Amino acid sequence: MKFGVAGPMTGDLKEFGDMIRKGSELAAAEINAAGGINGKKLELEFGDDQAKPDQAKIVAEKLANDPQILMVVGHFNSSCTLAGQTTYDRVGVVEFSPGSTNPTVCEKSKWTFRNLYRDDYQGKLLARVAREILGAKSVCVFYDNDDYGTGLKDAFVGEARAQGLEILGVEAYGRGTPDYSATLDVFNSKKPDVIMISGVYNEAATIIRQARSKGIKAQFLGGDGLKSPGLIDNAGDASEGLVLTSPFSIYAKGAKAETFRKAFFEKFGKDPDTWAALTYDAVMQGAAVVRVAGQDRSKIRDAMAAMDTKEKGYDGVTGITFFDRNRDCAKPAFVEIVKDGEFIPHDRQLE
Repeated sequence: MKFGVAGPMTGDLKEFGDMIRKGSELAAAEINAAGGINGKKLELEFGDDQAKPDQAKIVAEKLANDPQILMVVGHFNSSCTLAGQTTYDRVGVVEFSPGSTNPTVCEKSKWTFRNLYRDDYQGKLLARVAREILGAKSVCVFYDNDDYGTGLKDAFVGEARAQGLEILGVEAYGRGTPDYSATLDVFNSKKPDVIMISGVYNEAATIIRQARSKGIKAQFLGGDGLKSPGLIDNAGDASEGLVLTSPFSIYAKGAKAETFRKAFFEKFGKDPDTWAALTYDAVMQGAAVVRVAGQDRSKIRDAMAAMDTKEKGYDGVTGITFFDRNRDCAKPAFVEIVKDGEFIPHDRQLE
């Protein structure tokens, strides 16, 4: 039996894809070492969507139409999850995302699930972080003009205004933009306390690096799309002090998190990130469901949907995953800061 695993295995966001691959491989190895799923070994079929919606459609067609694939763990980017969704919905196979946070992702198809929060929750929390933790009175916002960046920006701006923060500027950018000097100069002239980046790590690293080279002192804030070693690698010392939110912290207390961390390091020689942990949990939860539901795709979907309370949920490394009527998952976020080249928990956390 097989699970599909879809994400950006190559391209600009390959650091995300690498952790997704490793998290799923560790889960499959542990499942098979324990006897597999109902005595059968679990195989993984990887699909590289390159973080591009058009490629995600191709990947979805390939995975969904392979009758041996019982579910697909993916995609990562919200735009890719939405792009593949039509196919998974038409064919009838679970699409279980460990990374897509746009609010509309799950409500559009009964076959789509996720094991992390939505951006309307994360955006509101980030606005509280700006005001309550960072003491900001004014903000400027950069946002990636895709489903993730737009959804997170909308939630952040709405809540920031409700919290009494002054929004001094909001500017969109496209994936791969090389130079942000003009917008940074405009933002700097307005003297914001905080510059919020609603996007992913590559562009965020460039923005932060260019801002610091200009002497801009504003505090940078971002969502979970910035949570990648690639940001620190690309931004260097400029990333120090960046504050962000994340659905999981490797420093989270608990035996399960520590056991997972040790096993991941032993297998790959590096620590797991948030996305490795969420993917690991998604594969493990999928295996648990198949043990009960068998190999019928419709029964697998129904068994997933029936996990609708904490008591019925899957208790994994990243917490308990259970679903509401839209197959969304309510999990808390961690507030983190970059310190000495690492993402660590901030001294203050918000409920």
